[in-house]
Amino acid sequence: MSSPVLFPYKSTIVLDRSINRHLYLQLCDQIIGLIKSGKLPPTTKLPGSRSLSISLQIHRKTVIAAYDELLSQGWIESFLGKGTFVTNDLPIIKPLHLKNIATSTTIPQERSNFKFNIHPYLDRKAIHVTKDTLLINDGIPDHRLAPTDEIAKIYRNITKKVHHQHLLTYSDIYGNKDLRKALVLYLNQTRGLKINIDNVLITRGSQMGIYLASQLLLQNQNNIIVGDTNYATANDTFINAGGTIRTVPVDINGINTYEIDKLCKKHPIRAVYVTSHHHHPTTVTLSAERRMRLLELAQEYNFAIIEDDYDYDFHYDNAPILPLASNDYIGNVIYIGGFTKIIAPALRIGYFIAPKNVVDEAAKFRRIIDRQGDTILEQTLAQMITQGDIQRHSNKVLKIYKIRRDLFCSLLQDKLNRYLTFEIPKGGMAVWVLLNKEYSWDTVFGEAKKLHLCMNNDWKRYGGAHARHNGIRIGFASLNEEEIHKMIAILVQIFNLLKHKHVVIEKQ
Repeated sequence: MSSPVLFPYKSTIVLDRSINRHLYLQLCDQIIGLIKSGKLPPTTKLPGSRSLSISLQIHRKTVIAAYDELLSQGWIESFLGKGTFVTNDLPIIKPLHLKNIATSTTIPQERSNFKFNIHPYLDRKAIHVTKDTLLINDGIPDHRLAPTDEIAKIYRNITKKVHHQHLLTYSDIYGNKDLRKALVLYLNQTRGLKINIDNVLITRGSQMGIYLASQLLLQNQNNIIVGDTNYATANDTFINAGGTIRTVPVDINGINTYEIDKLCKKHPIRAVYVTSHHHHPTTVTLSAERRMRLLELAQEYNFAIIEDDYDYDFHYDNAPILPLASNDYIGNVIYIGGFTKIIAPALRIGYFIAPKNVVDEAAKFRRIIDRQGDTILEQTLAQMITQGDIQRHSNKVLKIYKIRRDLFCSLLQDKLNRYLTFEIPKGGMAVWVLLNKEYSWDTVFGEAKKLHLCMNNDWKRYGGAHARHNGIRIGFASLNEEEIHKMIAILVQIFNLLKHKHVVIEKQ
C-alpha cells in the first residue's frame, strides 16, 4: 500500500449545496471520478475523515458517510490502524491531466469511443418553432380537438377500480384483449373486414406496423414495390430492414398495377406497399378496378400487400371505398392503421391485421422491441370504441376538417392559382400542391422563415433525389380558419415578392 499522495483535494473537489443531491453523495461521486480517471490509482491512501472535512469545510460525518458508501460499492477498503485506501484490485489507469478531470466528469460526452452503425438516410432536420411561428405540416390532425375530457374521465375511472389492477403488470404481447375484441367489431363494421381476435395485433401506431411487416418480409434484399412518390418514412423502414425498393408510377387512379405486373414478370416480388385510400403524398384514391387487379396479382405472384390505411375515416365527398383487406379472401393483405390521425399524434395506438400465422410471428418480433404497449390507455380506447366515443369524435372532426379543406382550397385557388396547381382532395388532411417550374420551394421556404411561417422541409423526399414534380403536401386539418387565412396571406406576400424579383431579372 502506498503512502498518502499529496493530491489537491481542496481545489479539485467542488461541492454544490444548491443542487438536490446530498453532499456526501457528491463527494462520493467525485472520488469515484478521480479513481476512474487514474488520478487516484489502486492502493492510494486517502486522507482521514477529519483531515478531509477540514480541507473541504464540511462536517466530518459527511466524509464518513461518503467513505461508507465507497466501501459498500467496493471502491475503497479500510484497515484498522492503517487507514483507508483505494481498493487494491482495481485496474491501473493512465492518469488524465488535471485540467481534463473536471471536464471528463461533469460534461456529457458528445462523441463515442466505439464504432457503431450510422444510417444517413434516416437523418432529419429538426423543425424549431416559436409561439409566433405558424407551422405548415404535411397533414396531421388538430390536437386541440382531441377528446381529452373523455379520455381523462375513462382513464381515471379505470385506474380507480381494483379489478383493473392487473393492467399494471406484464400483459399479452398481442395487446389488450378488450381492445382487440372491440377492434374486431369496429373494423368489421366500418371497413368490411372479416376478422376475429386472432387476426389482431396492437401496435404503437401504424409506423410500428410498417416496421414489423418489413422485418417479416424484406430481409436479405427482398424486393418491395412502392409508388414513385411514396411515404418517405416507409421507404426508410424498408431499406433499414434490408429490402430493395422498386418503384412504379402513380397517376390519378393510384399506383399503376400494369407496371406492377411487368415488374413481377422480371423480378421475384415479396411485397407491395400501398396507401390505397389517400395515396401519400399525392392524396389520390386507388380505383376500384386497380384494387381488384392488385389482389389478383398478389394471388398470382404470391406477394404480400402492405395496406397502410392511415386516414381512412376522413373522406369528405362520399362514403370511403372499402380497403383491399375487405376483399382479401386468400390471405395476401397486411392491413395497418391506427388512431393517431383520428385523435392526436401523441396517442400511439395502432393495429396490425393479418392472417393468424403472420400475426403470431409479428407478435414474437414485437416482444423484443417493445414488450407491450400502454395497457391502461389501450383499455381506455377499448371503452371509447365500445361506448361510441371514437365514432362520435370522428364524425365531429370530419365536418370540421371538411370546412377547413374547402376554405383552404378556395383561398389557394383565388389567391395563388397563377403560381401553382392542385386537385381538391376527396379525403385526408393535406393537399398535394405543384409549384410552377419557374419557382422553387427552396426559395419559398427561405422567404417563409423570415415571415414566421415554418414549412415542412421534407418535400424533396416525396419522390427521391431525382423527383421533378415540384410538389409538396400542405396540411390543412391542423389549422383553424384564422390560421388558414394567415398562412395564405403570408404565401401571397412571398409570391408577390418572388414575382417582382423574377420580373426585375427578366428586364435585366
